[in-house]
Amino acid sequence: MALSQSALSELLDAFRAGEGVDLIRESVRMVMQELIETEATEQIGAGRYERTEARTAERNGARPRLVATQAGDVQLRIPKLRKGSFYPSILEPRRRIDQALYAVVMEAYVHGVSTRSVDDLVAALGIDSGISKSEVSRICAGLDEVVGAFRTRPLDHTAFPYVYLDATYLHVRNSSSQVTSMAVVVATGITAEGAREVRPRERVVPPGLDVGDSKDEVFWRGFLASLKRRGLSGVRLVISDQHAGLVAALLRSFQGSGHQRCRVHFARNLLAHVPKSHSDMVAAVFRTIFAQPDPATAASTWDEVRDQLAGRFPKISPLMGQAKSEVLAFSTFPRAHWSKIWSTNPLERVNKEIKRRARVVGIFPNEAAVIRLVGAVLADMHDEWQSGERRYLSGGSMALLGPSGDTGTIAAINRGE
Repeated sequence: MALSQSALSELLDAFRAGEGVDLIRESVRMVMQELIETEATEQIGAGRYERTEARTAERNGARPRLVATQAGDVQLRIPKLRKGSFYPSILEPRRRIDQALYAVVMEAYVHGVSTRSVDDLVAALGIDSGISKSEVSRICAGLDEVVGAFRTRPLDHTAFPYVYLDATYLHVRNSSSQVTSMAVVVATGITAEGAREVRPRERVVPPGLDVGDSKDEVFWRGFLASLKRRGLSGVRLVISDQHAGLVAALLRSFQGSGHQRCRVHFARNLLAHVPKSHSDMVAAVFRTIFAQPDPATAASTWDEVRDQLAGRFPKISPLMGQAKSEVLAFSTFPRAHWSKIWSTNPLERVNKEIKRRARVVGIFPNEAAVIRLVGAVLADMHDEWQSGERRYLSGGSMALLGPSGDTGTIAAINRGE
């Protein structure tokens, strides 16, 4: 019966909107106390002063408990029983993501990275005095061990026919104390069984995470090499945007695999060359390509759309001519997979959650703090997906994939297109 992450985030958002520290703290206290009372009633089998045969125990007062939350310290009352014991599940140890957020905020604070959000959160937590660098270092070291194990765990237990790569950007203070925008690169994969995670279950998993320059081929090559060292194999299609340096790195790291250029990102690039007054029309015409039933029709429709638009928007023709094989790479895979593999949209939720957590911090004190928080976000999402039962892609449809060496016309990575 623990508080959900969404409820916790809503309270923090209300605080940042200026609704007051005391209001947030009292709201948290009331919600937590109500959850404790409800859980106690369930265990006892009866409410306060309720007479019922279902009763299995009796209350015997309550003991005070001061609990640290992200909204500050709150005073709770834990019911005592005449016989037996009761301890509310809501007071179980915090999730990794809460610990990581706390650690990053504290690290930013003790190192003097003063932003409004960090200062306000430190004040709300009631820990703006007495926090030491050694204490923060101890917390960070414990989290780094957990996140490090997650980032380096083996991936050799199964094949990953589909791998998604994407980057989101966060503000980080570098070694020269300058604030820079750095790319947080995340890789997720779908297993041969249709699973979206790295264990033989049915959800997604972030196999990889790193921070660096998304325009740098050397960075991408290092990131992809680290995935292969951990056992990533059986990759049939890599889905990504056209990040500078990435395609060149794929050429070296995943020869023989296909490259699907994200159709959503490509459409945005296309519309950048169209007057705003015509963008809706062009977008609608472009979408007709992806409504076709088979590869041949999709390819011919692509050519028709290119020719139709070229007369009015001459810059579109060379763009579509150059990108055709990569944007249509999805079409040689099972039809049931198309909507899941023609863009990096499956990573949108991951990036959205990373951004939401990062907004609490604002400016990260260093790269290690980014890895710490983002790694905790991914580890917690991994745990959520593991507990799910639904497959992302059905086992039957995954069986339609041909032999691993049969990439047909999709081997754009080999040709460097």
